[in-house]
Amino acid sequence: MKSLKGKNALITGSSRGIGQQIALGLAKLGCNVIVHGRTPESCNKTIELLKEYPVKVYVVYGELSEELQVNQLISQAMNLKLNIDILYNNAGIMTPYHQDYWNHTWDEWMLTCKVNIFAMYSLCGAFIPAMIKNGFGRVINVTSGIKDQPELAPYGASKWAVNKLTDDIAAKLENTGVRINTLDPGWLRTDLGGPNADHAVEAVLPGALAPALIADDGPNGHFFSAIDHQLKLDE
Repeated sequence: MKSLKGKNALITGSSRGIGQQIALGLAKLGCNVIVHGRTPESCNKTIELLKEYPVKVYVVYGELSEELQVNQLISQAMNLKLNIDILYNNAGIMTPYHQDYWNHTWDEWMLTCKVNIFAMYSLCGAFIPAMIKNGFGRVINVTSGIKDQPELAPYGASKWAVNKLTDDIAAKLENTGVRINTLDPGWLRTDLGGPNADHAVEAVLPGALAPALIADDGPNGHFFSAIDHQLKLDE
């Protein structure tokens, strides 16, 4: 298991929910955290929770559906003058459920793709080259086990694209110290998952940390399940 003490991690969508839990889990392991939210103020709760741990905490912000704001977010992170060692592309959106699954609008499709795919691609492109140069990097793209639900077609298709893009990037990282993998956090009670989900949001730990802890020659282009990992630990 790789030590993450002193490493720097950027977690998108870490102002709440799954991203917030990942931030806390990494901080517990001694990892410095770059919190991201739509606004600086939205990050205050996570910042307060991280005070328990002796790590450095930074904030970047921006709306991931806007290319200009994504580029500004990247500039904010680079202006910190840190090595971004770990990138969790966690933030994602789900447009409304349509009982008639032919009613998804082009605007819904585009918004979903901007946040779930385009922003992820831009962030990978911004930080992976430096990871390769530094000889270390962990990129975790949050996906979903959703299937057979055309009522949520834009979301489901966007997560398929996340998986495919991750696989393709992984092929370019084979002989480097950078590993890129996907993580399914499971169906959790979050703003996106809803109140009827199978698990509390806290159940994402420690499984969600597994792809960040792999060795330099560890899995690349692989699928991790936070809940299944926890079940294995409990056996």
